[in-house]
Amino acid sequence: MPADDPAVIVLGAGPAGVVAALRAARFGARTALVTRDELGGMAADDGPVPVRTLAHAARLMREARQLGRYGISAGEPTLDYRRLLARVREVTGPVRAHALLRDELQQAGVTLYEHAGTARFVAPHVIESENGPRLRAANVIVCTGGVSRQLPLPGFELTSTHSDAWRLESAPDSLLVIGAGATGVQVASIFNALGSRVTLFEAAPRIAGVRLVYSGSDAEAQIDATLAVVAVGWVANTDRLDLAVAGVETDPRGYIKVDSQLRTTAPGIYAAGDVTGHLMVVHEAAREAYLAATNATVGSTEVLPPEVSPLGSFTDPEYASVGLSEATARETHDVVVGTEGFGTMPRPIIDGRPTGFCKLVVDRGQHTILGCHIVGERAVELAQLAALAVASGMKVEQLALVPFSFPTYANALGRAAVRAARQLDSRSGWADEGMAWDGVVAGLDD
Repeated sequence: MPADDPAVIVLGAGPAGVVAALRAARFGARTALVTRDELGGMAADDGPVPVRTLAHAARLMREARQLGRYGISAGEPTLDYRRLLARVREVTGPVRAHALLRDELQQAGVTLYEHAGTARFVAPHVIESENGPRLRAANVIVCTGGVSRQLPLPGFELTSTHSDAWRLESAPDSLLVIGAGATGVQVASIFNALGSRVTLFEAAPRIAGVRLVYSGSDAEAQIDATLAVVAVGWVANTDRLDLAVAGVETDPRGYIKVDSQLRTTAPGIYAAGDVTGHLMVVHEAAREAYLAATNATVGSTEVLPPEVSPLGSFTDPEYASVGLSEATARETHDVVVGTEGFGTMPRPIIDGRPTGFCKLVVDRGQHTILGCHIVGERAVELAQLAALAVASGMKVEQLALVPFSFPTYANALGRAAVRAARQLDSRSGWADEGMAWDGVVAGLDD
């Protein structure tokens, strides 16, 4: 291998690619990071960052409509969609510059090829790109992410994806969203708050332009809308990589096959993030990338530890979960369940957001927390606290005695823990002490 060739090539500069390149470089490997566009990938330009910015705008619209309930006089809020998109650009710029570790990459000695265009394998360990150099390396880590699933249906070319939100001139009068996964419900919730009339449709068998024609149990029906957004899943972004040239195989769904060490079917080639089809969220992509780079660079055989990855979406109300569902837990555990409704909690009542609940799933024998599921305001943030409890193997009694500040949404987690703990030992006085932390004991004896 020529002296100027890298030891590791990382394809894709989203969260997974950035973490993989940093990890490899910090081990002392000469590392090249190749990206089709600019640093940050979909996460900064077309994913969580801009979508979360739209979700914040939707939250502000909802809160503005509550002003009268609190004695504040204001007119009906109106939306300047172009100005909102300008704010999205204001947000994504600093995120790309600061949060995506550009300085750290430079300091670590990573050679970054931005705007390289589409990259592809021309030999098992040789990469070419439209605007970049031909590179050869002993190890390659594929982190090219995913793209919206396309449907082979008549009229599909008339539909849009969530990405097309950045090209709209205004919020559409009516919106049809096909697909009720995380992306679909988030799009539906955001544009509903922004003033669009939204229909959310799941498991549609047929699409014809912006008129959805579907078959029910009795008859055929149709829905018309100004704009139809399809959000029926996420597939690996590998179509133009020429993986077969490198000997890299994909599974029947099109994701790159990897083992527990994130090795592909080709020696010296690894994959991490959405291209593997595993839990397709940013934090899981970063975790996989860290492991893949470690194994690729130092030749170790580490495997992914059991995952404790909180999932959720910025809908209205928000939803989030971590760990096992109640149904899954019951398959292998004897469980107790503690549930606290937001309608009894001071903070949600104060904020005018009483819809929701927090549920804990607890192993009866070990008293450990197996899962947490939340629907309601700030659910995504609350799930991060629950993730710590699940990952640490914390017993539910310990969580019940954590003195969460009052009044906060975290009180719901503490109350759910008390309810579960009392089922495990209803005679113990500690449970009432646990509720005293948030100043509300009433209601526990129901």
